[in-house]
Amino acid sequence: MQSRSAPGSWAGVCAARCCLLLLLVHMSAHVEARSLHGGRAQSPRAQQQQLRAPRERVDGAESFPLDFTAVEGNMDNFMAQIKNLAQSLYPCSAQKVDQDMKLHFLKNVTATCNDGSSAGYYIKESKGSKRWLLFLEGGWYCFNRQTCDSRYETMKTLMSSTKWPQTRTGTGILSPQPEENPHWWNANVVFIPYCSSDVWSGATPKTNQSDYAFMGSVIVQEVVNELLTKGLDNAKVLLLAGSSAGGTGVLLNVDRVAEQLESQGHRALQVRGLVDSGWFVDNKQYKFTDCLDTISCAPTEAIKRGIRYWGGLVPESCRQAHVGEEWNCFFGYKVFPTLKSPVFVVQWLFDEAQLTADNVHLTGQPVTKGQWRYIQGLGQELRSTLREVPAMFSPACLSHELITRTYWTDVHVKGTSLPRALHCWDRSFQDSNHVNGSKHSPRPPRMPPARGCPLHLMDSCPWPHCNPSCPTLRDQLTGREMSVIQFLKHMGFDVQKLAQQQGMDPKELLGLLSNGS
Repeated sequence: MQSRSAPGSWAGVCAARCCLLLLLVHMSAHVEARSLHGGRAQSPRAQQQQLRAPRERVDGAESFPLDFTAVEGNMDNFMAQIKNLAQSLYPCSAQKVDQDMKLHFLKNVTATCNDGSSAGYYIKESKGSKRWLLFLEGGWYCFNRQTCDSRYETMKTLMSSTKWPQTRTGTGILSPQPEENPHWWNANVVFIPYCSSDVWSGATPKTNQSDYAFMGSVIVQEVVNELLTKGLDNAKVLLLAGSSAGGTGVLLNVDRVAEQLESQGHRALQVRGLVDSGWFVDNKQYKFTDCLDTISCAPTEAIKRGIRYWGGLVPESCRQAHVGEEWNCFFGYKVFPTLKSPVFVVQWLFDEAQLTADNVHLTGQPVTKGQWRYIQGLGQELRSTLREVPAMFSPACLSHELITRTYWTDVHVKGTSLPRALHCWDRSFQDSNHVNGSKHSPRPPRMPPARGCPLHLMDSCPWPHCNPSCPTLRDQLTGREMSVIQFLKHMGFDVQKLAQQQGMDPKELLGLLSNGS
């Protein structure tokens, strides 16, 4: 008798927990309503409209329909309660959520890493979620036999799968923890390791005549094909994200993935891109050097050589715009206008990888006046290339990569965090009911953002790390943390001279810099 009654009792406990969770969500909705309407009683008609609105959002939404703006003052406590309730409900399902992503090698063995070993992906499934996040790893590239041989000796895991671990733990936007990843924690997450060294563009297999395979584009395509058998075929949203070379890989592959899914009949599946620190510019190097290695070679020359060596593919619309000079399509501001899929760009204004490619090496020694002017000029150039991007997040910081960092929620631009900006971006598609049409609909027209939901976020202050929420800087020699003022002085910043140029008192200027003005 006891064994028979146990399932009923457990079902009752699960039902009670579900009711408690729904009650908490319902209460948060009322708190939000009071904050929006100043605590006044609403008319019956307004109440009916409010009751209908959540139902509409659920029908068209891809995420758990919660808006946290009403509880931002006590967000930590609120998220802890949500997390505890959600975790207590996991045993009620036959599918218990696994925190780590597990390795799967591709069934199509012709899609390989540089050395011919099998390519693959890590996945954390979230049964019931119709949102999928595919992340392309970054890690520079190689562009000829010499640079690829050197890369294989020093960074073999970026060219071979033979030493990949069986599991990976997601961080930042890949994290399953709601306090670290407030809007994507319950999505299906796929991490695709970078082992093709071709900025995810190649389609060339390894042969007896070639030393390496370059199959980045093919790997992306094959992963998508396999995921269709794991639930992607029922998805509403696929977010193709990537950092550094993976971010550039998003620009090169997002339209191809959308077309691939559309050709297989999945027209209602919205495909979007998220580019993190992959928006490079083909500017003139600070100090020109011969193209002897990956780091010192000018980006334009490296890509020109690489695209031939890899057999690299670029989006068809961009190829047509740059016939014979397809290397242009590896640079964000040139390929972005040709894309049909919506893309959100995350880019530090003073990107460390861009500075390295431009031969500005911050080795702990104060920079010269020429280097300082070059760094400021880079920030201005990046600003100009991002000006027409409708959805973007660009802090004035000296750093590289953001979306997979544990501190990604801490960086703000004009008072808005990156997770919040991405959530606003999600909502903009729900509001416009935009889906990929039968002819692969182009990017929707730029619409005014919802109140309190900005999408175009760029710092206006001109100095590296003038944003007080920038990641912590450390002295490369001592390892000690540096304040913004210490950092600027360390780089040879002449506060006294600049204050005179601006007609300001030096103390006033230091105060402005400390506050990120």
